[in-house]
Amino acid sequence: MEKTLVFHSDGGARGNPGPGACAFVVEQNGKVIAKGSKKLGEVTNNLAEYSGVILALEWLTKNITLSPRGLPITFYMDSELVVRQLMGKYKVKDVKLKKMYEEINKVRAELPVTINFESVSREKNKLADFLVNKELDSGSP
Repeated sequence: MEKTLVFHSDGGARGNPGPGACAFVVEQNGKVIAKGSKKLGEVTNNLAEYSGVILALEWLTKNITLSPRGLPITFYMDSELVVRQLMGKYKVKDVKLKKMYEEINKVRAELPVTINFESVSREKNKLADFLVNKELDSGSP
């Protein structure tokens, strides 16, 4: 039996703001089926977190056929603030974040699945966190 896709996304900046990166991991039936990461330049931690979601949604948009019909998709993130903003519990006041928030919600509305966001500890988001740090530690811009 097919299970829903599970996403882990993360972002971080060293210095806040500082050099930043974001990453995502996709699991299905407990196996990693995709992952991605990228450097972001000078950003805040929150902007990097939002960028991780956007990077994951770009992948999902191209691979939506992998999502079983009718099953919701859950994004696990270690930023409680960003999760609460994306779930509509907190307002987004920062202009840059608001633009990203609106972009995420536009994509969510266009996809034929329900997307939920849940806050987890960094310990439960290890691979995405590792990919962010690997990206930040790499020598290329």
